[in-house]
Amino acid sequence: MTKRFTEAFPLIVSVFAIGGLIYPPSITWFSGSLITIGLGGIMLGMGLTLKASDFIQVLRYPKWVLVGLGLQFLVMPILGWGLAQLFELPPLFAVGMILVASCPGGTASNVIAYLAKAEVALSVSMTACSTLAAIIMTPFLTLQLSGSYLEVPTAGLFYSTLKVVFLPVSLGVLLNQYVPKIVSKIIPFAPPFAVLLISLIVGSIVGQGKEVILDSGFSLLLALMSLHFLGFIIGFLISFILFKNWKIAKTISIEVGMQNSGLGVVLARENFSSPLVAIPAALSSLIHSLLGSFFVVLFKNKN
Repeated sequence: MTKRFTEAFPLIVSVFAIGGLIYPPSITWFSGSLITIGLGGIMLGMGLTLKASDFIQVLRYPKWVLVGLGLQFLVMPILGWGLAQLFELPPLFAVGMILVASCPGGTASNVIAYLAKAEVALSVSMTACSTLAAIIMTPFLTLQLSGSYLEVPTAGLFYSTLKVVFLPVSLGVLLNQYVPKIVSKIIPFAPPFAVLLISLIVGSIVGQGKEVILDSGFSLLLALMSLHFLGFIIGFLISFILFKNWKIAKTISIEVGMQNSGLGVVLARENFSSPLVAIPAALSSLIHSLLGSFFVVLFKNKN
């Protein structure tokens, strides 16, 4: 049952997003501190699935992980900045686009990697490493690329990332290390719980920004679709050219093409006065989930 719920992730997040557009009060109750707590719960769940051996995997195959991280924190942020200019997004949408493009991979990429029969251990390792790197890289990249649009609260972004990423992930890893029997009973429920929380976050932000999305969200949707589609394609092509390994290439492709949009939402809401900055991250979660599902069909039986 939990497996089926997890596999239905793209459908569930779509239903919540549509619900937010049709009748916002049905889901906008999940707002404010609940969104921050929700992301903390997702990060804790990720931590519960991680062990020290997942980081040792990085030492065994450093080139795979380093290429993935390079694409994640170089190609995606630059794409986000370039597409924001190409589609002439309003400043607040542009900053939100750059912010989510500068975010690390999330649990959704691990789910898609599993469904696509990719190298799940590598996907988890990359997510873990990019999540830790994001504590510094996400605020830094957002500042460098968004400075021309409006003032970026770098210190606030850093502390928010530390709070909602490092602390819950670290707690999860420690619990997995010292109380594995209890954790083993909880882990099966972590992915579907993450799906539910991500869907609530997306639906709430979409509901709160309903008017803006309907009035001027078309160019933003096109920009976000281009961002994630190009992330998947560039991630796959560069990885395949370098490693000549289809399974590794599709794993890196998925990891690069899918960002931790929930983190983007929380960082935007906690550090920018306008709620519009969070809308690109919320829509991003919906778009990369749908594109990820498309790539599952494309990649699933090809190794």
